[in-house]
Amino acid sequence: MIRLASLALALAFAAPASAQDSKGEVTPLFASDETLEVTITGPVGHISRRAQRSTDPYPAQIEVAGETHAITLAARGKSRRKRENCRFPPLRVAFPKKPDESSLFHRQGSIKLVTHCRDRDASEQTILREYAAYRLYNIVTPESLRVRLARIRYMDEGELVTQRLGFFIEDGDDAARRLGRKEIDTSDISVSWLDQQDAARYALFQYMIGNTDWSMVLSPEGDDCCHNSRLFGEDKAARRSLTPVPYDFDNAGLVDATYAAPNAQLGTHSVKTRVYRGFCTFNGLVAAEAENLRSLRGEFEAELTRIPHADARTKSAMASYLAGFFEDIASSESMERKLFRKCR
Repeated sequence: MIRLASLALALAFAAPASAQDSKGEVTPLFASDETLEVTITGPVGHISRRAQRSTDPYPAQIEVAGETHAITLAARGKSRRKRENCRFPPLRVAFPKKPDESSLFHRQGSIKLVTHCRDRDASEQTILREYAAYRLYNIVTPESLRVRLARIRYMDEGELVTQRLGFFIEDGDDAARRLGRKEIDTSDISVSWLDQQDAARYALFQYMIGNTDWSMVLSPEGDDCCHNSRLFGEDKAARRSLTPVPYDFDNAGLVDATYAAPNAQLGTHSVKTRVYRGFCTFNGLVAAEAENLRSLRGEFEAELTRIPHADARTKSAMASYLAGFFEDIASSESMERKLFRKCR
């Protein structure tokens, strides 16, 4: 198990400033921004080859920071499991036996791992752009999911498959607990159930990063609400003042993944084309959110320069894309033209 001194060192690393306002404790895994060195050993090749048709879990092992745990490993996701999109699927790491209080993985039961899609450097840069999207929303609000970068060695039958960057995503229940709230599991919801200011903030941020692959009120068939969103409320039965929390940004223009496709229903030809998909009923609240994002521009730009392992080209492309958003919200006339005329 991890030594207490190592855990104390991990806790010393600062998280985004806005995230410090949370009511509860962050789990150890997300208490630091330091890139983890991880080894995952298991049937990685088999899981990868079968990913498109199977999400079955397999016994495996994870090693990090002086500790080793038995885990199950499974492919997850939808578009990234398709062979034509990715040769390596995103993964779900589950702990059959819960790690104890001294562990970096304390309180982790099942956790998402975003992986490299294809075994090349360009795919790592794509991962870092998606990681950056999470980090930007961490700056906007603590009502967001934390992420933790890792350099992962994938071992299969004693052979090194590859070593690539990836990142873990904070579980929705853990994020809700950190905020003193509960994650709401329900089907499609009414717009009136949402906290209006939170919904306005959510929609404007998604426009900022150029993401249209989401819904605050509708879920994919058979899933809980909502599409690429979590819902947080005061308790499990809450049906008002719900906060939508976004995740899964790989279709965003800021990320510009090679496999990302524009939404045919929106009539766009590139994922980098921004389309505002907020609700018209919240338009009166968007101006305040735009002013807040303008005030955070310097923090956003500084955060992009700090993204670990991102090369100069990646950082420049993200900064340039972000600049386009600030042009769109530079005036009330521009916001009327670019945002409010496209609201739903």
